[in-house]
Amino acid sequence: METVYLFFAEGAEEVEALAVVDILRRAGVEIRIVSMTGEKMVTGAHGIKVAADMLLDEVDFSAAAMLVLPGGLPGAYNLAASKELAEGIMRQYEAGKPLAAICAAPLVYGRMGLLKGLKATCYPGFEENLEGAEYTGALVQEDGQFITGKGPAAVFEFGFAIAARLAGKEKAEAVRCGMLYNEVAG
Repeated sequence: METVYLFFAEGAEEVEALAVVDILRRAGVEIRIVSMTGEKMVTGAHGIKVAADMLLDEVDFSAAAMLVLPGGLPGAYNLAASKELAEGIMRQYEAGKPLAAICAAPLVYGRMGLLKGLKATCYPGFEENLEGAEYTGALVQEDGQFITGKGPAAVFEFGFAIAARLAGKEKAEAVRCGMLYNEVAG
């Protein structure tokens, strides 16, 4: 089974990372939190320490089902600064495999020129980083290989969209119902 890798940098938005991991694990999708710091413990944007499953240099990009980038500041900028991550993203992109990012993190794909001609969303104020994309402002936007999310409040819909892509719509809906999300989402 291919693995989803979620890249957690210093200053990442904790809820955007952990909610996605939780949803995908409930859906039976193998997902690993990858530290971008060289240490297993990484401090998020709100001072929450997260224990990563592995380090960046341990990632097998050839076995990646999807790459996921949580936002947060300076987390998104720290992701964008990684040459090793950029190379992995390009391999994923060129292989036609899915990529996801939420909040400020779509700027990583945008600055790489990967969103040109596609619809995308991100945290308000970061639209200029989506170089060549059509900013929709939607909570979650899917186009081609990409799933983008607007921000922390979009994390459940973002996670369910990823689960649907990887585990199927029925499984994603079962997780949504099991989490009682439909009761709060209306």
